[in-house]
Amino acid sequence: MIVTKLNEEFYLQSCLNAAKELIGKVLVRKKGRKIYSGIIVETEAYLGDKDAASHSFKGMTKRNEHMFGAGGTAYVYFTYGNHYCVNAVIGKPGVAHAVLIRAAEPVTGIEPMKKNRRTENIYELCSGPGKLTQAMEIDGALNGASLLGNEIYIAEPDSAKKRKLVQTKRIGITKNADVLYRFIDSESPFVSRVNYRKILRSQQENKSKSG
Repeated sequence: MIVTKLNEEFYLQSCLNAAKELIGKVLVRKKGRKIYSGIIVETEAYLGDKDAASHSFKGMTKRNEHMFGAGGTAYVYFTYGNHYCVNAVIGKPGVAHAVLIRAAEPVTGIEPMKKNRRTENIYELCSGPGKLTQAMEIDGALNGASLLGNEIYIAEPDSAKKRKLVQTKRIGITKNADVLYRFIDSESPFVSRVNYRKILRSQQENKSKSG
């Protein structure tokens, strides 16, 4: 599935463009003998001191210091007291732009993902930033890790699929919420806030018809 790891140059482009181009790329997490991977289907861009919703809007703190690092750094933070979110830092050191990986289509490591998430529903494994990190065992230990390394990285898929990209408002925030900084594969059933029951019901109906 995975052929080429994204290089440093990818992470030095504009944040909005990176958020768009990350759709269809493969997020990989290696932990011991376990390898998790998923095709990224939803992202959100956060533009530093130009963006009131960004953690870096008011400057550097202990929590957000890795956002100010070099492009290609993982910024992982704990939020709402119960889950982690993983971001790819974009741009030169000090810029503090980042792309939140919001959702992915599971590819490898699906069975351990199900155990981590305590669900058999494949659509519920990585369909949100907190679900994704729980499924792939991404936590604060990876905050500041290089995306050019081997523990966590993003790669090109071995075969490119044409995806219908849609740019929308960000969700789950209140500050600067109206900007079109969210990108999704609009035809993917693995993005956040999808009616999974409807999907499963449709699959069951199709099986009944074919059976």
